[in-house]
Amino acid sequence: MSPEQGDARAIGVFDSGVGGLTVVSALMRRLPAETILYLGDTARLPYGNKSPATVRRYTQRNVAFLEERDVKAVVIACNTASAVAERRPPTASPQWGVIEPGAAAAVAVARKRVGVLGTESTIESGAYERAIHRLRPDLEVYGRACPLFVPLVEEGWVEDEVTEKVARRYLEPLIERGVDTLVLGCTHYPVLAPLLQRVAGPEIQVVDPAREVAELVARELMSRSLLASTPRGLAGDSESSPGALQRPDHHFCVSDGGDRFQRLAIKILGACGIVDPAFSLEWVEV
Repeated sequence: MSPEQGDARAIGVFDSGVGGLTVVSALMRRLPAETILYLGDTARLPYGNKSPATVRRYTQRNVAFLEERDVKAVVIACNTASAVAERRPPTASPQWGVIEPGAAAAVAVARKRVGVLGTESTIESGAYERAIHRLRPDLEVYGRACPLFVPLVEEGWVEDEVTEKVARRYLEPLIERGVDTLVLGCTHYPVLAPLLQRVAGPEIQVVDPAREVAELVARELMSRSLLASTPRGLAGDSESSPGALQRPDHHFCVSDGGDRFQRLAIKILGACGIVDPAFSLEWVEV
């Protein structure tokens, strides 16, 4: 592989369903030359109410699936899987979760008290609290499990009065504790960010870890000389016309419900600013 060619292999990303597409959208914006191979383990979702041992087993299978497809790196775009896989064994490819980047993003803006919204497994693991305290031991961290958010997002009830009532019920104890920062500790939750910000109020910072994940992946790929070459027309190629843009061929895999996944994927990527997303879809067993 010559420096001019770069490493054209895909970045592997997995989640239990469509939530990880918020991370994919951040990667697409930050690294427009990179190809994404996404695995949505929709046959076994949700992960948030599974035991740590079960989630760890699913995670190992999903990583193995992506590595068998010869990805150059793996992003665990699932807070539940990232939380229980903190002490994971070495893998063939570089591998990053979303907990540490999310903690770093929270620490960068927090003043005194941080609230973490997540699935039951993520909150019970204490992974965010440990990661935040490693960076800033002085911060107070309060977790809040929000199990209804995922099905509400997947139903498309993003700006619905039912969802707003649920959000107020979940956020009320954190607001009463005086949190100044709110971490969206589940990759489905950024779709609800405008609603959550409205419920939380302007004085509370709402943190989406996806952007920090994308920055971490960009830095690490560069340091390991794993970046793809830039296709003609991308990243400010002034000699190319818009019609000459060469976009990467993204490929999404699901373990169940492909038609529903495709509809939700288009909605979520669109909500995250990826207009007219192009990807192929494959139904797989993992």
